[in-house]
Amino acid sequence: MKIKIIKMKCVQSTNNIALKLIKKKKTNPTLITSIVQTNGKGTMGKKWISKKGNLFISIFFEIKEKKINFKQYALLNAYLFKDIITKFTKIKIDIKWPNDLLIKKEKICGILQEIIHYGAKTYLIVGVGINTNISPVIKNYKVTSLNNVLNKKIDNSKLLRETKKEYEKFIQQIEKNNFTELKRKILKLK
Repeated sequence: MKIKIIKMKCVQSTNNIALKLIKKKKTNPTLITSIVQTNGKGTMGKKWISKKGNLFISIFFEIKEKKINFKQYALLNAYLFKDIITKFTKIKIDIKWPNDLLIKKEKICGILQEIIHYGAKTYLIVGVGINTNISPVIKNYKVTSLNNVLNKKIDNSKLLRETKKEYEKFIQQIEKNNFTELKRKILKLK
């Protein structure tokens, strides 16, 4: 399954662009990225602080299951992004349930999952902010960037390509309804 990539210069939120595309019936699996995001979304109505130089993406695709296990998708998405980022650093990455990735107890990535019902179909939007090169300053919350940890500039385009590749495999397994294989691969189960 091929994912279409849409690259933008400035958006309020990549998740909002995904929602607009779904409502326009442009529903093939798509990855949206933007250089600047002015009003990024976090969980429970929080704002994601989007610093230019970091990576902001949303991926959306149709889910054909009748009963959607939201927690299962949240877990799989967290582990999938942990694996993707680990390919760029050998430093241990921890998952803070349900949607944060941490290095040494400092946040480097947030994941926002939204399930959208439109018409007779259901879509999953996975919004991700990765602090690749800039650490935002957030009061009362420890944050870092991959650049701080590795002491080198991160090429967001490489991380974007890896994300596209891994999500193409992920969606293919979902379409086959093969959650056992997905869990085995992503969660490294025997």
